[in-house]
Amino acid sequence: MTILSNGHLWKYSEFIENKNFLFDKNKILNSLSKKDIDDAYLSISSWKGYSPTPLIELNKLSKELRLNKIFYKDESKRFDLKSFKALGGAYAVEKVSKGNKDIVVATATAGNHGRSVAWGARRLGLKCKIFISEFVSDARGQAMAELGADVVKVKGNYEKSLIECIKQSTDSNWQIVQDVAWKDYMIVPKYTMAGYTVMMKEIVDQINQNKISHIILQAGVGGMAGAMVAGIARYLDNVPITITVEPDSAACVLESIRTGKIEKIDIKRESLMGGMSCGEVSLVPWEILRNSVKYCLSLPDDDIAKTMKLLGNASFSEEKIIAGENSAPGVISLITSCENEKIKEKIGLNKNSNVMIIGCEGDTDQAMYQKLVNQ
Repeated sequence: MTILSNGHLWKYSEFIENKNFLFDKNKILNSLSKKDIDDAYLSISSWKGYSPTPLIELNKLSKELRLNKIFYKDESKRFDLKSFKALGGAYAVEKVSKGNKDIVVATATAGNHGRSVAWGARRLGLKCKIFISEFVSDARGQAMAELGADVVKVKGNYEKSLIECIKQSTDSNWQIVQDVAWKDYMIVPKYTMAGYTVMMKEIVDQINQNKISHIILQAGVGGMAGAMVAGIARYLDNVPITITVEPDSAACVLESIRTGKIEKIDIKRESLMGGMSCGEVSLVPWEILRNSVKYCLSLPDDDIAKTMKLLGNASFSEEKIIAGENSAPGVISLITSCENEKIKEKIGLNKNSNVMIIGCEGDTDQAMYQKLVNQ
């Protein structure tokens, strides 16, 4: 051991197995259909500036952890938005607008989803209203304003910004483009998730006969994780072992998987993993995740900055990777799972394993990124 063995103990908070696990491809594709997934790929792959994001091998890390291969899907190169979210919000904007230039789109966001909606609106020449909480950094708000959006800061947390977005949109007849589903609001979040499945299509084209044995998926409200599971059902012949990872302060998927029903978390402190700091799993992804996720992990913030730095200085791979704070958890959960013999054996990590990690964003907040890697 070299990179990892300087006496540093990599931490996880909780690890559970899903007692209701049953990966049923047909059931998954009932929630997010093959047509939804195929339509999204057809549209997005025809957009100006589209190209698949890189799949990087973390060969130094796989050698150290004694695994066959670790693949890292680098979404820092997604259009010019540096995040997988570019695929979802912008696609949903295209679907809801249906070519109508007169509609106004609105969303509440912690950052990356809003940027995607603003970018999608600009792409189509639409007006856009973005609601952010007081905890969203000025830099993130500014990035959306630069894309032409009217940014409204709301006192309180993300939920308060969503309530305000719904209120003003209802009063003004704006189209809400949210990545979270609730009762009677399911179609747009489905479009958003369908957009995310493009990553899985690209991965399948990039892995060259390598079978993915494990996939680690970040879960906030569950949108990306649910989309990737649907992508597995649509595109893969084998079913990899699926593991979700969340901040321990907001482990709403883990708690819901534990009890078998949606559990709401009262977030007492905001995690560094801001995009994953969500108190409740969204309805559409929950339908997919409740049975198809095999294991759930939660993490403290302790190793985020260190992991971003190690990715950035090419300690894990041959090339430097710009990874934001929401990209680090996949790597951390793999390391901590390998260092814990019980977990390693339980989830079947060994010298034949090919693990997929989603590097879901780059330095979407550059000031925050610099602050963390320089710690």
